[in-house]
Amino acid sequence: MSNHDDTLHAEDVQTLHSMGYAQELARRMGHFSNFAISFSIICILSGGINSLGQGTSGAGGAALGIGWIVGGLAALMFALGMAQLSSAFPTAGGLYHWSSILGGRFWGWLTAWLNLIGLITVLAAINVGTFNFFVGSFGSFVGIEAGYWSQLIFLIAMTGIQALINHLGIKATTKLTDLSGYLILGGAVLLTVALFAYAPTRDFSRLRTFTNYSGAAGGDVWPETSSMMMIFFLGLLLPIYTLTGYDASAHTSEETVGAARKVPTAIIHSVFWAALFAWIFSCAFVLAIPDMAEAAKQGWNVFFYVMDATLPAGLKYFLYAVILVAQFICGLATVTSASRMTFAFARDDGLPGSRYLKTVSPKHRTPVHAIWTSATLAVGFTSFAGAYSVAVAVTSIALYLSYAMPIAAGLFAYGNGWKQMGPWDMGPAFRIVAVLCIGIAGVIFYVGVQPPNDFALKVLGVIAVLTVLAWFGIENKRFKGPPIGDRIAARAAEIAAAEAAVGEA
Repeated sequence: MSNHDDTLHAEDVQTLHSMGYAQELARRMGHFSNFAISFSIICILSGGINSLGQGTSGAGGAALGIGWIVGGLAALMFALGMAQLSSAFPTAGGLYHWSSILGGRFWGWLTAWLNLIGLITVLAAINVGTFNFFVGSFGSFVGIEAGYWSQLIFLIAMTGIQALINHLGIKATTKLTDLSGYLILGGAVLLTVALFAYAPTRDFSRLRTFTNYSGAAGGDVWPETSSMMMIFFLGLLLPIYTLTGYDASAHTSEETVGAARKVPTAIIHSVFWAALFAWIFSCAFVLAIPDMAEAAKQGWNVFFYVMDATLPAGLKYFLYAVILVAQFICGLATVTSASRMTFAFARDDGLPGSRYLKTVSPKHRTPVHAIWTSATLAVGFTSFAGAYSVAVAVTSIALYLSYAMPIAAGLFAYGNGWKQMGPWDMGPAFRIVAVLCIGIAGVIFYVGVQPPNDFALKVLGVIAVLTVLAWFGIENKRFKGPPIGDRIAARAAEIAAAEAAVGEA
């Protein structure tokens, strides 16, 4: 590192010590790497492609042309709120710490629980989407068809590789996520140019035209309804689901140099650029559709329908290869985020088996047990939930509720219990952003449990029961939350021993 980075590293460690934690993870990430890990999870070439059916089989062209603008602005509000909090409290498992410090022990525990569920289910949804994409693009060449067992074997192999790369160190992971940042941008631009160049029409009115394709007209992706507003809001699950995972920048705060300054801007940039490029690509996609009514009937297969009808074979398969690599790295980055959240929560004894889950490898400086546990749970969820659409709905609800909870806590604590802000500070405008985030989270929950995703409500109901049993049966008695006050000072010897064990001290 340069002298400047050495100084920032020392400041980062001092800040971490002041919050009661040791520098166990390797702090090697720069600004771009911190941005790239969130950008890689958002991955507009993953959710933005695999979930296209939610829009085109709903409100038609306007679901993409207008929907991405609405969804992008909604996600940007959360990014601004999270930026404010991440600057003030730059730790791994950021959302959990923000909620605990600003909203209390239970609020922090519940935030962590929801965020973990969201991260595990988003990893499952990403990798199921990658399997579906692989079958649609290259499955016929290798003789793999969609099915329960073929999907399960594929997911075990792919998720295992993603976990292994994470196990071997943050350096290997960041090299791949850095590559993914460029790959996603380059791939999105190339895909946009190709679709626009071969588009059979330049009918830009499609981008603002609302058409009700619910029911059989849209391949039964959505139940038939006469409410255009509802079908448009259901289509918003496309950008809302795609624009998740940017909490990864906060989760890797303890591995980022100059975290209090770099993490907030990385969160905002990842959402802004992802939303912008996704909107541009989606507009080109709508223009490339040969027949809107026929495309709507394709449902989840609409991307392959348009690619087959529009692009030359060589260009099409080259783009498929780029997209597939980007989707794999998207899952890889999600393992990173989920494992850091697991590690941070376990570090404060917030999970069963915390002593096991908070273990850091002295050799690789990674939370190895948290990595493999997160990967295993994601594969397990897919074998239970099955449907991609259910995983998308559960993910969107759980993650956005976990994003809203610390922001809501910050709204009530701002200027009262929370007076010391970080170097990135939007001032009193935070209150306005926070109110908007709370309202948006409520809308996402309502829309996310509407048919045909009403099974998501059952899954969330099971999660709610487990949450109540876990809190009142176990955690309320033993969980103390992050260290505060005298507990921070009491950890001095423990921090020194932990850092010596991994070679930091």
